[in-house]
Amino acid sequence: MKGFWYWIVLHLLIWSGLVYPLFMDLNDHVWRLLGVAVYFALFFVIPLFYKRPVYLSVIFCLKIVTLTLTFFPIGSIDYHLLVWLALTLLLAEASEKLSVIPLTVVMSFSLLPVSTFILFGGASSPIILFVVLYMVVMISGIIYYNIRHHQYEDLSAQYEELYGEYRSLRRRITDHEETVRQEERHMIGQEIHDSVGHKLTSIIMQTEALRLTSGTEEIQQIEQLKTLANESLDETRKAVKTFKQKEIGGLQGVMRLIRKLEMESFLQIHFSVKHGAFAAPLTGEQSFVIYRCVQEGLTNIMKHSQAREAQITFDSPGGSIFRFEIVNPIHSNQPFKKGYGLTSMQERLEKVGGGVEAQKGDQQFVLRAWIRLNEQGGTE
Repeated sequence: MKGFWYWIVLHLLIWSGLVYPLFMDLNDHVWRLLGVAVYFALFFVIPLFYKRPVYLSVIFCLKIVTLTLTFFPIGSIDYHLLVWLALTLLLAEASEKLSVIPLTVVMSFSLLPVSTFILFGGASSPIILFVVLYMVVMISGIIYYNIRHHQYEDLSAQYEELYGEYRSLRRRITDHEETVRQEERHMIGQEIHDSVGHKLTSIIMQTEALRLTSGTEEIQQIEQLKTLANESLDETRKAVKTFKQKEIGGLQGVMRLIRKLEMESFLQIHFSVKHGAFAAPLTGEQSFVIYRCVQEGLTNIMKHSQAREAQITFDSPGGSIFRFEIVNPIHSNQPFKKGYGLTSMQERLEKVGGGVEAQKGDQQFVLRAWIRLNEQGGTE
């Protein structure tokens, strides 16, 4: 879209100088103004055939014919510098949108205004020589630019392909590391369960057998030993259960997510923690919900925003509520619509006593979410 406005501005700057003298005598130049209208009609039709080089070539050739006929050198109208600048602009636009072969056809048509100037312009030999040299240099330069431009596009396409493969490889490596780490944790947890848990169970059984055969004076001490063994077994089982769980939760998990996204997508994230967010008594479920919500927010930035940066802030004022805010700049005026991602995020937060709100401004998009800690047993 920026390129389209760029060409419009350049055309208006050059063509305003060509069209202004025509208004001095409308009766004689009304057909020339019609030619100008046809030229700009063809200009605005070009975006409709952006991916059809044959039609684009025909349109550019028609523009050259229109330019030549509109300023045909008869009467008071003569070929001056602005005509050659308009032709240069036309060929420069063609070189950006056409490949080498269609561009060569358009370049051949560009000899039409040169021929009319030489045959009907009545210019002196030095002027004609200047025009011929100008066309040779211009056409050579445009062809060279076209070749280099398409080489750059090919390199850009190769880079995007390699970059996509790199991201895919990094994702597979990260997933593999997660799998290996989880398998190691599971193996260690299973080892603790099989060895320590089995031995503690054996101690409890032997203690119970000793209690049944012991005297009255020793029963209290044996009961204490049995209670201690039972508590140790329960703590071991809880530790093994936690050890086997996937390693996601709390702000540490969110930080890993941020580092992972920065590495994979070059998304620049400014991260800050305020007002005791690290010390907030989050439950495992609340930590997981925060992790998923931040992940969804960052994913939406990558999918729907051209920005490559975001600001994330966590805070927990008073220890009774946990809040986070994601802010990213926007470059589009499209109206904001609540989609599936935001709806899913709201449902997740409501289950743990929280909520979410989104606000779209002129220059940035703000996503705010919160969780009430005291409603989910956050103080346990």
